[in-house]
Amino acid sequence: MLRIQKLLQQAFSRSSGALASGKPLVSKKRRLLLVLLALFHLSGLLSSLDALMSSRTAQGSIAWIVSLNTFPYVAVPAYWIFGRSRFQGYIISRQATEHELVSKHQLKASGVEQYILQSTRERGSLQAVEQLAKMPFLRGNAAELLIDGEATFDSIFAGIAAAQHYLLVQFYIVRDDELGQRLQQALIDKAQQGVAVYFLYDEIGSYRLSQAYLRQLTAAGVAVRPFHSTKGPGNRFQLNFRNHRKIVISDGQHGWLGGLNVGNEYLGQDPRYGNWRDTHLKLTGPAVLALQLSFVEDWFWSADTVPALHWQAEAAATDDIPVLILPSGPADRFETASLLIQHALHSARERIWIASPYFVPDEGTLAALKLAALRGVDVRILIPEQTDNLLVTQAAYAFIGPLLDAGVKIYRYQQGFLHAKSFLVDERLAAIGTVNLDNRSFRLNFEITALLLDEAFTRQLEQQFLVDFSQSRQMSLSELALRPWWLRAVSRAAHLMAPIL
Repeated sequence: MLRIQKLLQQAFSRSSGALASGKPLVSKKRRLLLVLLALFHLSGLLSSLDALMSSRTAQGSIAWIVSLNTFPYVAVPAYWIFGRSRFQGYIISRQATEHELVSKHQLKASGVEQYILQSTRERGSLQAVEQLAKMPFLRGNAAELLIDGEATFDSIFAGIAAAQHYLLVQFYIVRDDELGQRLQQALIDKAQQGVAVYFLYDEIGSYRLSQAYLRQLTAAGVAVRPFHSTKGPGNRFQLNFRNHRKIVISDGQHGWLGGLNVGNEYLGQDPRYGNWRDTHLKLTGPAVLALQLSFVEDWFWSADTVPALHWQAEAAATDDIPVLILPSGPADRFETASLLIQHALHSARERIWIASPYFVPDEGTLAALKLAALRGVDVRILIPEQTDNLLVTQAAYAFIGPLLDAGVKIYRYQQGFLHAKSFLVDERLAAIGTVNLDNRSFRLNFEITALLLDEAFTRQLEQQFLVDFSQSRQMSLSELALRPWWLRAVSRAAHLMAPIL
């Protein structure tokens, strides 16, 4: 504003001389500049009101309001591209989808209700999670833990080959490389066999995916849609929302979810990353219908149609594992993913082990981590030594010191790039999904998590954690103290960007 005042004063002083000489008061270029400056500051003021009413955290509101009114020339475009935290259009779409699903497919019919977990002992501490999911734990499921890319894609491609009626395929990143082309051909083959195939990809995560790749799918009869983050009211320039879910469903009976996208690097074939350590999950049983519901909501947002699918719950032939599917995202009433992690931390009595490739937690999660460790819970965080994002790597150091001081154990994975997103609580609860331990996953991405109440499955995940810990180094406060001051300053600066990392 001071700059505008100075320009106006200069213009006024010059206009006095212009009046005496009979020349035009202000040149056209100067008038245009003044108008543009005024519009930027007016836009900054109006945008700051939007930030005040819509930002989910006080820190976020303050940061945006100050920058929008101080540097509107940069902050206004940045705000309308990166600053929104609620995906309003998707909320409206979800309401329409729920109406369609209830009336057409009767997901809440007795076929699902007979599998609802009734044990109050098991459900008591997880009631809040069921409220967040708007879905109870469902029994009758079989679960297979899939470690790394080869095992995961062997399982997924076997499921695709066995599909008889339809396939639902959704990934954040799809590459047009050997693995991506293998997926493309598998879907084309099924479409040509008369199987209905729906292919959904995130338009930002898969921005490099060639149009030729998509045209070949479409020509074979595959229904192809991008997940539009720019669709809907107020989202024209929005790049902040991403659909980070990875879901494959075969005939409504078998489902896959977890950390793996589609690309050669996920098979450990990219020398930039080396070994790619990841975790995925195959489910069979009634919980697949809840996974299917998440896909249909995303498909309806992208295509404005609800595909005709199978909605009759069928128990798995083996096992009886209670499973809850928890979608989360910026269209939720609450910050679902953050509350899930905080609830798990507060519920833990003996241990909670968490694996995440990115570690930029919010204040609530940081407090819950410290409290859990201080009350004697074995809290372990497994993160990679180096990530594929330099800012995220540096920002993590700003959080690690206080956590180590509280007794949290932090391990840095040494055998390549750790990309798994999983956690276990005590002896019975395990979770696998797409949620990273960062603000983007907590507030800006559409994510999905499967929670499993089963001692045998939790022991399997525990064994994998122990293998990963053995291939990691445990951090200490002393190594943080040895970091040079300029690197500590870089970490603190990167920490300021935590809300959008």
